This record gives sequence, C-alpha cells and structure tokens, in this order.
Amino acid sequence: MLNLNINPVFLDLGFVQIRYYGLIFVAGFLIGLLGLFNAVKKGKIDLDRNKIYDLIFYLFLGILVGARIFHVLFWGLDYYANNLLKIFFIWEGGLSFHGGLFGSFISLYLFSKKNNISFMRLADILIVPAIFILALGRIANFINQEILGIVTNVPWCVKFLLADPVNCRHPVQLYAAAGRLLAFFILLKYPEPKKDGFIFWNFVLFFGIGRFIIDFLREDVRYLFLSAGQWFSILMMIIGGYVLFRYYKDDINIILRARA
Repeated sequence: MLNLNINPVFLDLGFVQIRYYGLIFVAGFLIGLLGLFNAVKKGKIDLDRNKIYDLIFYLFLGILVGARIFHVLFWGLDYYANNLLKIFFIWEGGLSFHGGLFGSFISLYLFSKKNNISFMRLADILIVPAIFILALGRIANFINQEILGIVTNVPWCVKFLLADPVNCRHPVQLYAAAGRLLAFFILLKYPEPKKDGFIFWNFVLFFGIGRFIIDFLREDVRYLFLSAGQWFSILMMIIGGYVLFRYYKDDINIILRARA
C-alpha cells in the first residue's frame, strides 16, 4: 500500500503556479513540433516553419477545447453547472481523452483541407509522439490525485490522501500510463505503412480496447452498466476495427508476416 501525498504544484512563484499537469501539456506540444520538423527533414511531408507553428496552435486549441467540453458535459456537469467559472480552471485538471481526440481530429482535418495536405499522413506523423505524451498525462493525473480507481485491497493499492484519505484504490492512472507506453513502443516499431492512416487507425483501435478494459477498475458514473468513457471506447473499437479491416488489409498482412 502507498500513501500518496504529492503536491500537484511543481513550482509556486506566488503570482503564478506551475503544475505538473501544465508541464506535461507544454512538453507535448514541444515533442509535436520536433516530430513535425523531423518529418519535414525526412521528406515525409512538405510544410514550412510558419505552417508547422500554425498546426501546433490549431491542435493546442482543438485539444484544449474538445477535452474540456467533453469533461464538463460527460464527467462533471452537475459540479460545473454550480461552479461556472471553474470551467476555465484547466490547470486544476479535468481534460477528457475522448474530447481531446475529437478536438484534435477536427483541428487536423481543417488544417489539412486549408493547406491541401494529406490528413491521414499528418495523423500518422503526430500520433506516435502523442501517445507518449498521453502516457505522461496519466502520470500527471496520478500526481493530481484525479481519475480514481475503485476501492481494493491489492498489495499495490494507493491511498490518495488529498482526494480520499480513507480508502485504498487501484492506481488506474498508472495502469493507463503503462498501457499507453506499451502502445507507443509497439507502434514505434511498425514498418513504414503502404497506406497513410494505418498507424492512426491502429491507435484508435488499441486505445479503445485499453480504455474499455481499464475503466472497469475506475470509479465513475455508469450508464447502462458502463461508464461514458467505455461507451466512447466501444465507438472507437467499432470504427477503428472497421476501417482497418476494410481499407488496410495489405498493411495488416505485412505486420502479421513480420510477427510470424
């Protein structure tokens, strides 16, 4: 058993607080920038420096808005209805993975249309570094003592002293972080796909499966026996599985032969 009492504030300067959550967010977009510059260097995509900065800005906005809207609507509507100003306190945590994915999807699509660039190729380039940042994000959730697991007595259970000093719970944030790191290393080792979008749709399928399973250990409101995250994850599994087996059979066969 672990008694967790980590201060979520990394640095308090008095007039401003720097939180682990915010550091992860900034790191994510720096890694995204490096990934795009590297893709340009390797000739995978043609983007000048200004367009890269524009894309990162659009992604930042899309992820932030989408993640917050989904969190407010599906995970904290009662709380935020009575605390409207808290909607804007994103440094306190409360960003939905599914909302962030949806927001980034819309931002990336609009950018690709405006600049006549392959949407799926951009998605493939960005998704692998994004997975690594998503893993770090779950570690930030652990430090913030949010997204709590169900009560348990397993030897590795955690008492989140700031959130619930009484019960010992599954550290679902760390389970999710481990799963995301596993997905990161698997997709990082994939051979170059024949068709753009193969890496991205693998991500959609893998993350749908992982989130669906882990959420059984997460304390959350249930709708017809499943959490909102699980219903969204079912949608991800259906769409991801359909697209992969409908449009990417050649790439799937390459992966299967490589694993044989």
